[in-house]
Amino acid sequence: MEYRPLGRSGLKVSAISMGTMTFGEQNTETESFALLDIARDHGINFLDAAELYPISPRPETQGRTEEIVGNWVKARGNRSDTIIATKVVAYSPPMPWFRGPDHRLDRVNIEAALDASLKRLQTDYIDLYYLHWPDRQTNFFGRLGYEHHPEQDQTPLEESLAVLADAVKAGKIRHIAVSNETPWGIHRCLLAAETAGVPRIACIQNPYSLLNRSFEVGLAELAIREEVPLTAYSPLGGGVLTGKYRNGARPQGARVTRWPDRYARYTKPAAQLATDLYCTLAEAAGWSPTTMAIRYCLERPFLASAIVGATTPEQFAASLAAADRPLTPELTAAIEAIHTAYPNPAP
Repeated sequence: MEYRPLGRSGLKVSAISMGTMTFGEQNTETESFALLDIARDHGINFLDAAELYPISPRPETQGRTEEIVGNWVKARGNRSDTIIATKVVAYSPPMPWFRGPDHRLDRVNIEAALDASLKRLQTDYIDLYYLHWPDRQTNFFGRLGYEHHPEQDQTPLEESLAVLADAVKAGKIRHIAVSNETPWGIHRCLLAAETAGVPRIACIQNPYSLLNRSFEVGLAELAIREEVPLTAYSPLGGGVLTGKYRNGARPQGARVTRWPDRYARYTKPAAQLATDLYCTLAEAAGWSPTTMAIRYCLERPFLASAIVGATTPEQFAASLAAADRPLTPELTAAIEAIHTAYPNPAP
């Protein structure tokens, strides 16, 4: 396993990290422990969680993912060897079970969320703490076409960062980060670090895959020049790039089968066509589509780690195989040709 610097934080994270959002919903605790053991045995030291998880979010299971991760770390006695990331939710009226319907990224909510995550994770500190999405009107979760409505904005980003700064001083957080952010948001974070003395963000967690390379448009240059690398989520496009949904297949228990609306952007006609082309290319070259898709992400110069989820050891094995199998120049060129023909069909 390759280990990469997480920006200027001083942390060295595995190029493949373990996504845990299925733990407590699609995976039992026993199954989750087995997947975490496989991750550990393959050199993965970076676990990604959130107070929101498991997915799909509902009040009955909220926080269960963090509990499972905490139970595993305690059972294995490997806290000092494990880099744990988790996240605090921003404003989302459809989820009032998070501290009421008006939960925002303000001091009261961040401090309450952080303390609850620490308790569930059974730890005194969190290595990397994300703002899960912006607390303002902007583009994220597949939304395109920015519309400016400042009266709908919530907590100023600088105010949220100041709360995180106090948590770092208190020793509850080692490093901070943002997720589902825009170039403007990253700029404001870096400016606040320079002028207001808040900690510098270590990374940005946004979607990135063969079906969604929008990160390259405005954020890749920032990531490289400012050393704020990407920790990519959905590198398999919600599992679509494995090929398991080709020709209209809907495997029992799979995410797109269970929650089709949540993953609709990955199953639009253009996304399905592009997916079929990528899968056909991989198979013709003697690759698993999963392995090729993950490896492409790993070879991007702005990426620190690709967050890989799995519900079975067999699924996980295909992703892990990407760790030490470089793409050939010819295969990379063929991938780029498909992207040119079908750019970003699932943003």
